Amino acid sequence: MQNLRLDLATVGRLAAPARPDVTLALTRGVLRLFADLGLAPLAEFRLPNGRRADVAGIDRKGRLVFAEVKSCQADFDADNKWTDYLDFCDAFYFAVARDFPLDLLPSAEGLILADAYGGAVVRESQERPLVAARRKSITLRFARQAAARAAFNVEDMPE
Repeated sequence: MQNLRLDLATVGRLAAPARPDVTLALTRGVLRLFADLGLAPLAEFRLPNGRRADVAGIDRKGRLVFAEVKSCQADFDADNKWTDYLDFCDAFYFAVARDFPLDLLPSAEGLILADAYGGAVVRESQERPLVAARRKSITLRFARQAAARAAFNVEDMPE
């Protein structure tokens, strides 16, 4: 089998991955990272306020960790809703690719660098411990959504 050879002009015309493909790859990497860190991960976790956390994870002690995946600067600039997640998790991270302009991200929040195969925590999140009643409510919601997906292969159970 011959090696594929491309000249620079051809390489310049190759399309970059579409943003949904980048988001999907980053999400897959964060799911893998969360599992490696001992968290039970769930993509597209629906919150009581109607928002959806890109990736949520829960550890053995019930600590809830969220990651907001940003595929590019335009994705970050267009999205101001990430602060709506903070009241529902103990720790919050932005998850981005290696080439993302990191200086745009709030320095007070956690940072994950990811690709389709995994990720690494570059900056730890500040801890925002949930009160017991909120933790119970969110944990039950997490369990119901995860069970519904596993048992019925559905996106969400009605609340």
